[in-house]
Amino acid sequence: MKDSYDVVIIGAAATGSAIAYFLTANPDFDGSVLLIERDLSFARAATSLSASAIRSQFSTPINVQISRFSHRFMMDFAETMQVDGQAPQLNFHPGGYLFLATNRDQATILRQNHTVQIANGADVVLWSADELADAFPHLNVADIELASYGRSGEGWFDNTALMNGFRNKARSMGAELIQDEVTAVHRDGNRVTGLRLASGRRISAGAVVNAAGCGAPVVARMAGIEIPIETRKRTVFVFDCARSPEGTARINDGRLPLMVEPCGVYCRPEGHFFLASTTPDPDPEVTPDDFDPRYDEFEELVWPALAERSREFEAIKIVNQWAGHFDLNILDHNPIIGPHPEVEGFYFACGFSGHGLMQSPAVGRALSELLIYEEFRTLDLSPLSHDRISAGAALHERVLL
Repeated sequence: MKDSYDVVIIGAAATGSAIAYFLTANPDFDGSVLLIERDLSFARAATSLSASAIRSQFSTPINVQISRFSHRFMMDFAETMQVDGQAPQLNFHPGGYLFLATNRDQATILRQNHTVQIANGADVVLWSADELADAFPHLNVADIELASYGRSGEGWFDNTALMNGFRNKARSMGAELIQDEVTAVHRDGNRVTGLRLASGRRISAGAVVNAAGCGAPVVARMAGIEIPIETRKRTVFVFDCARSPEGTARINDGRLPLMVEPCGVYCRPEGHFFLASTTPDPDPEVTPDDFDPRYDEFEELVWPALAERSREFEAIKIVNQWAGHFDLNILDHNPIIGPHPEVEGFYFACGFSGHGLMQSPAVGRALSELLIYEEFRTLDLSPLSHDRISAGAALHERVLL
């Protein structure tokens, strides 16, 4: 194994592996790539513990554009990622997202977001309460002011298949992968030159990409950089439903969508069961080792909201739960993408604020273009650069889960 690489990527989950894939797949790149991952089981990776969905319903044009590319890429994922005849299956479920508004202010926001989404090619419709009831007759629509539904380009998929598909394909094309942990980032003046690892190894690098997820602030600090990223925890519940409404929709072959209440509770089908979670208030920062589920959220927040929305959700029973983390950019809830403006050779792909898995294909392509051509050549992600962090110029995304 070498001790010098053209590109070293810290973090080998979905985003890091996507970057490695797009680099090694590009005929204009003939350099070496190393992925460093501290836990190759990925048992506590944000990718592995994600609810694994993709949507185009965002409030900022750049996020809509990212999702549209990522969705298109996912549709051909199995064929593109074949290795030795093995094709990773994402098992994509095109259920769509359904956002609900129960007052005029919320409805105004849905309309504003819808204007952005339509202008950027998303297939989203706005419905009245009657139209919502016609599509999904199990729902109580008495308090509904407006609903926003993604007719295509949205759904959920196999998270580990996406991550493993990218990584295996990248390795088949020459990327190397090691299990280790970065303990220091070396600089020569304003240029990053390499890394020291927990194993004692020293790695020289032409470029270092910080795709370390919730560990990204620690890695950045090693390079003398502060970034506004904190760790947040989400508890996901899987429940059984005595009278499942799945199959009762009058659209989309009977499939129910991922439904989002204004309070932040969301719910979607998961095989024979349902999956649900919420954004708690308050939503405190947690330590990297805090993976204890917040069991009370189900009884206090999730179940009451769902039971109010549908009689079918009055009789439900938890069958599983887990807690996962995501890297929240507390400045504006958007990722940091691209090089640091002052520390040469140090790149960011972090701060996804819960959207990293769905955005990984587009971000992987974008970072590869920066590393190869020193510019974006397809989708311009410069609005997400570190420049806005340095300037404190937030690009707020208000559609959060």
